[in-house]
Amino acid sequence: MAEPAESELDDGRMPFLAHLRELRIRLRNAAAFFLIGFVGAWFFAEDIYAWLRVPLEDAWAQHSDRLGKDITMHFGSIVEPFWVYISVALWAGIFVSSPFSFFQIWKFVAPGLYKRERSTGVVFAIASAICFISGAAFCYYFVLEQLFVFLLSYANEKTQATLFLREYFDLTRNMMLAFGAVFELPVLIYFLAKIGLVTHRGLWRFNRWFVVIAFIVGAVLTPSPDVVTQVMMAVPMIILYNLSIIVAWVVVRNREKSVAA
Repeated sequence: MAEPAESELDDGRMPFLAHLRELRIRLRNAAAFFLIGFVGAWFFAEDIYAWLRVPLEDAWAQHSDRLGKDITMHFGSIVEPFWVYISVALWAGIFVSSPFSFFQIWKFVAPGLYKRERSTGVVFAIASAICFISGAAFCYYFVLEQLFVFLLSYANEKTQATLFLREYFDLTRNMMLAFGAVFELPVLIYFLAKIGLVTHRGLWRFNRWFVVIAFIVGAVLTPSPDVVTQVMMAVPMIILYNLSIIVAWVVVRNREKSVAA
């Protein structure tokens, strides 16, 4: 196969020190975007936390006969509310500024790539963002309430729930991050198929073993032993894996056609 033409590269090659200067500029810009996002999110930190509490409040309402009508969050130290809202603003700032930050990374990397590699990179970045947001949204709207309903079911007349600000935020954040990471599976498979490490044939043969792995991962990543929550993580993984087989089939088919041509 012929090597890609040099014309596909951006004009000019930067020396090493120029690369370092460019990296410093891109990191400075990314840090500036993050700082703007963090400061902006700080003013809405309480509202964001209230939004994250909605699944808990809906689950609490289903146990109101044992827990009472109103839900109250507690804190174990006097500085805990402040640091919780700092954490909320931090993660919100990362999320809001991530498109700008990734753009800065892309501006640093893109000049050294061929044109077709740049187009693939743009699609890869957009698909990764969509998959991650989809996973986090799926967790928030379909999983968290069911998880909290199960966990609150342990409350009774002798065992009452005392909920803390930080513990609830950490649990909710970790669950949404875990589902976001799981939903990146099709993008990962696409990348592995693109570089030739996997094929749709091998993925299909591994399918039955992946079902077992999915339920193991669901049991490890979910904090409760209830079957419902584990299934709600395992089933999307299995569906995404099978969709990834189709993605790998398309990639392998296109590559085989290119080789045949």
